[in-house]
Amino acid sequence: MKTRLLLTATLLTLGTSANAAIATFDDLTLAPESAFSPGMDTTFTSGDAIFVTEWNETYNCCLTGFTYSNTTDTTTAGFTNQYSAITGSGVNGSTNYGLSNPNAASHINFNSATSVSGAYFTNTTYAFLAMRDGDDGNATPFVKGPFTDDDFFTLTVNGLDASGSTVSTMDISLATGTDIVDSWVWSDMSSLGDVYGLEFSLWSSDNAFGFINTPAYFAIDDLTTVSAVPVPAAVWLFLSGIVGLVGVARTHK
Repeated sequence: MKTRLLLTATLLTLGTSANAAIATFDDLTLAPESAFSPGMDTTFTSGDAIFVTEWNETYNCCLTGFTYSNTTDTTTAGFTNQYSAITGSGVNGSTNYGLSNPNAASHINFNSATSVSGAYFTNTTYAFLAMRDGDDGNATPFVKGPFTDDDFFTLTVNGLDASGSTVSTMDISLATGTDIVDSWVWSDMSSLGDVYGLEFSLWSSDNAFGFINTPAYFAIDDLTTVSAVPVPAAVWLFLSGIVGLVGVARTHK
């Protein structure tokens, strides 16, 4: 009896297998010192993650959602340097990294239920210099700066179910007071559970009329996921047959 129970448990466990993947963005091609800017709504894929890119076609400008970049400028303030991470490179000096300007929200989708182990996050040069120095590249800056002890810049991540509804949430701090993130920091995201997508939004203590003044950008790299992959039907039937044969053998002992 114990043998059959053990094989049954094994069968149930093997009903799905784990498929781990890392979105490094280094599998995507870019010219040196550039960012992906397709001029249209689209998606791109790295690892098991599908990143949503949006474009304002009415004004033919203003990329929102996700893009990827390899620009290295860590000193130029303002919108013209919107696609640089403050680190000047990806995690561990890699060339490419992801970047997002959520506007209202930005999205990552998965093809199946997926557990997100975590990812590295940091600020963009544009956002970092605005918070540290109060410099947003404008002659008369509209941002508050430098940040003081009561200020914050927070990334909220929502886990989404298959219908796009929020089922879990977590916050990632990009600035707390004068402690402003300027390196790649790993965030454990396993508390979000199994999700079909992620939704990102940014919040800041510096806001007016319902909008944040802090440049609403963040950088991401090495998003690590584990998706459930069903075992093929033939394998399932084979394993089922083993359990059945064990049951018959024990019956005739």
